[in-house]
Amino acid sequence: MALVDGDREVLLSWTRSTTIRSGLAQRARIVLLAADGLANARIATEVGTTTTSVWKWRKRYAQHGIAGLGDAPRPGRPREIDSEQIITTTLRPPPKKYGVTHWSSRLLARHLGIGNATVARAWRAYGVQPWRSETFKFSTDPELVAKVTDVVGLYLAPPDNAIVLCVDEKSQIQALDRTAPMLPIRPGDVERRTHDYRRHGTTTLFAALEIATGQVTAAVKPKHRRQEFLSFLRQLDRAYPDQELHLVMDNYATHKTPEVRAWLADHPRFHAHFTPTSGSWLNLVEVWFAIIDRQAIRRGIFTSVADLNAKIRQFITGWNNRKHPFVWTKTADEILNKANRQPISETNH
Repeated sequence: MALVDGDREVLLSWTRSTTIRSGLAQRARIVLLAADGLANARIATEVGTTTTSVWKWRKRYAQHGIAGLGDAPRPGRPREIDSEQIITTTLRPPPKKYGVTHWSSRLLARHLGIGNATVARAWRAYGVQPWRSETFKFSTDPELVAKVTDVVGLYLAPPDNAIVLCVDEKSQIQALDRTAPMLPIRPGDVERRTHDYRRHGTTTLFAALEIATGQVTAAVKPKHRRQEFLSFLRQLDRAYPDQELHLVMDNYATHKTPEVRAWLADHPRFHAHFTPTSGSWLNLVEVWFAIIDRQAIRRGIFTSVADLNAKIRQFITGWNNRKHPFVWTKTADEILNKANRQPISETNH
């Protein structure tokens, strides 16, 4: 079989290429061997195919040249899925037959009859991430605007000659003891601990954060009833004997019992300011609770409640030695504008 001028170099480059499809490389070898005069049976043995296949590609080359070695169009209309159809399907729940809550790229690709890489490209282009999920909470407090304005006003412009204290309790702190000694951090190894543990009871941490300095006044108690909260208020009364105190608190029932209200009425130096319902994140002491949890509790080992209480007190002492102010930056208007943001039905496409 004779080759068209220039085709031998092209066919040889196909056989040497590491990126060309193996089928094209095999067809190129068939044509080259046929041009060298080998019989069909010998070519089939050399290439690892059948004599029928060898005859087919020799015929295709003879009729159409190099272009004839490519894949012929498949019958039927090719499937066309555009990105908008992929996104539209993604934004709908998967059919019940799949039994899943959200699409994966492979499941959606199988559902649409396309490649999962095509689905992934469409998701990246439109910023769709079905595997992610976040939480949200709307405040239904009818006094939302007033309470946000009041609390944020205390943070941004506290009254003269007064102290702003963010007060709350962190309840049900567990004294957990691991079932084996912890493996300490080493070069190349992170700290490791057993996944199982022994429980030794719980404690409750009452804390008041002075936002201007970061000073924390705290107490650990076995429960978080009105009795313990009143005891903590009396502790604050002793800790700040002369100053006006503005207490930022959430709407936990213990903070509003008749006994607590009566005590506050008898102590006019104390002014209570409540965060909105479902708005306890406005209380800056929650930031400090996250710090003590991350730095002293979550990875701690506690052999008893007394041990847990001692280590909490130890952290508080160290914290007060290195304390820093807590600075609020968002204005009430910025918070309310975001809280009142209206949902929209349009997607970003």
